[in-house]
Amino acid sequence: MVQRPGLSRDRIINAAVTVADNGGLSALSMRSVGRELGVEAMSLYHHFSGKDEILAELADWPFTQIDLPAADQPWWPAMIRRAASARRVLFAHPWALGLIESRRDPGPAVLRHHDAVLGCLRRNGFSVALAAHAFSALDAYVYGFVLTELNLPFKALPDEAAATISGCDISADAYPHLAELSTEMVTDKHYAYADEFAYGLDLILTELQRRHSRRSE
Repeated sequence: MVQRPGLSRDRIINAAVTVADNGGLSALSMRSVGRELGVEAMSLYHHFSGKDEILAELADWPFTQIDLPAADQPWWPAMIRRAASARRVLFAHPWALGLIESRRDPGPAVLRHHDAVLGCLRRNGFSVALAAHAFSALDAYVYGFVLTELNLPFKALPDEAAATISGCDISADAYPHLAELSTEMVTDKHYAYADEFAYGLDLILTELQRRHSRRSE
C-alpha cells in the first residue's frame, strides 16, 4: 500500500492551483481541492479556515513563481527578465490575473516581489518617483499584454487569406485598416502576436532610460 504524504499548506495550495488551472476559480472548492489530493474536504480545515483563505494564498502564489532581480543586476536586463517571467506565469495560470487584481491585502510574496523590483531600480540610481513610475508602467504593460494575449480576438481561417474578429468577418470596405492588419496576420507566416511583447517592453525601457539619463545629467 502506497502511503500518501501528509497534508501541508503548500500541498493544499499546489492542489488548488491545479484545480484552478483545469477549471478556473469557479471550480475551486474545499471538496474539489480535497478530491485533487485524494482526501476528504474536512481534512483541509486543519490547515485552512475555508475557501476564502485558500483564495488569499492563491493570490500570493503567482509571485512566488516570478523571477526577482538579483541584488547586483543592472536594471534594464533585470526588468526584462522580471517582465518576461511575470508574463509566463500569468499566461500559464489564466485565473491569476483577475484574482490578483481583486485582492486588497497583499501577501508576503507580493510584498517581497514589489520590494525587490523597486530595490533594483533604486540601486541603479532611479529616484523614488521614477522608480514608482517605472514599476507602474511595467506592471500595467505586462498585465495588459497578458489579458490581451489570453483573449486575443483574431482567429485565422485555415483555407482563406482572411481573418475574423470574434467570429465576425472583417469588411475591407467598412474597416480597411483592420482588414489590412488581419489579412497580414494570416498571410505573413512569420507574424506572431507574442512577438509584440518584446517590442513594446523595449519602448517603455527606452523611455525610462532617457528619463533616468536626463535626471543624472
